[in-house]
Amino acid sequence: MTDFLTAAEAARRLGVKPATLYAYVSRGVLTRTRGADGRASLFDAAEIERLARRGRPRRPPGAIDITVESQITEIAGDRLRYRGLDVIELARTRSFEDVATLLWTGALGQESQARQESQAWQAPAAALAVGRAAQSALPSQTLPLERLQVIVPAMAATDPLRLHLDRPAVMAAGRSVIAGMVDCLPAQDTPATQDCDIAPIAARLWGRLCVRAPSRAMLRALSAALVLLADHELAASTLAARAAASVRADPYAVVATGLGAVSGALHGGASLGAETLLAAAAGPADAPRVVGDLLRRGEKVPGFGHFVYRTADPRGQLLLDLVRRAAPKSRQLAVADAILAEVSRRSLPEPNIDFAVATLARSAGMIRGAGEAIFAIARAAGWTAHALEAYESGVPLRPRAAYIGPVYA
Repeated sequence: MTDFLTAAEAARRLGVKPATLYAYVSRGVLTRTRGADGRASLFDAAEIERLARRGRPRRPPGAIDITVESQITEIAGDRLRYRGLDVIELARTRSFEDVATLLWTGALGQESQARQESQAWQAPAAALAVGRAAQSALPSQTLPLERLQVIVPAMAATDPLRLHLDRPAVMAAGRSVIAGMVDCLPAQDTPATQDCDIAPIAARLWGRLCVRAPSRAMLRALSAALVLLADHELAASTLAARAAASVRADPYAVVATGLGAVSGALHGGASLGAETLLAAAAGPADAPRVVGDLLRRGEKVPGFGHFVYRTADPRGQLLLDLVRRAAPKSRQLAVADAILAEVSRRSLPEPNIDFAVATLARSAGMIRGAGEAIFAIARAAGWTAHALEAYESGVPLRPRAAYIGPVYA
């Protein structure tokens, strides 16, 4: 029979802090087992003993560990959980609003309560007016994410109470910011989503990204994408947003900080690269050429592989399945499947959430850059959750640098 240690016992045996213990789990150095209550973390005593005798694992070259204790999101193996609940199941059964509330409070509300609170997901009229005016001054070809980077600071200027940082005020600001991000984007005059100011966020966002009326199944896929992208532990944008919150930047500034980081090509911007990949193929038969051209130039195929997951990104798998059910005859889906087949034939990494979001956007006929906007609006819920934790901890997030430059004196 296997003997188990609690997290405190395992950390004590290794001579490390609990945060370091969990960092070992996320890096695959240790295996964690759930206790009978589903919450407690248990560790194989023999595995802990082997690690204790071997000494602390060294970081791979170039790796940087910044470990922050959090109760929001857990990535273990190829499983992702929000507040202990499986994200794949949440994406199948819950709305984005439900999941945002879960991230912020640790509890899932009842459906009737969620309906009653749907009107709370609105920005004030003054914020909408300023946000819309700010983004409307941008060139017509401006990408949605670039518009969001203008909208959020503009909205902030209309809120004189934005530095009121108790929990209810921050959650109210989070709902207002996310609603404003959606409602300030240029409307596409989508028939099914006109005049939907208090409709669910997914339906309102559809009308900002696509001129076609959504099928129920395709709208369900967009809702699932928002849930799947709402948080992902300390990704770069979340770390940046959390650092801003730790020094008591207001919720708008937290989201604006996240928006700056998420645009990077190795982060939320990766979906734009995957959209470009899909657009480069004239049809399914063109997939080998498109993939081959990238490889000949020494480039990675965007939307494949992930730094965190050992095998496949479970978020991408679910979203691709939902898109296949929603639009089985889509030519863009056929192109995506042909690229998947070519990548698999070459034994390249599995698709990730960025490729799945790009496939959703292309199959739905959304505007260019829609995937980045979906990513950013969803992740604003996670940034707000991390801000809430940072505000309550009251401890500035201040990593130290290891100086390796010259010394002259």
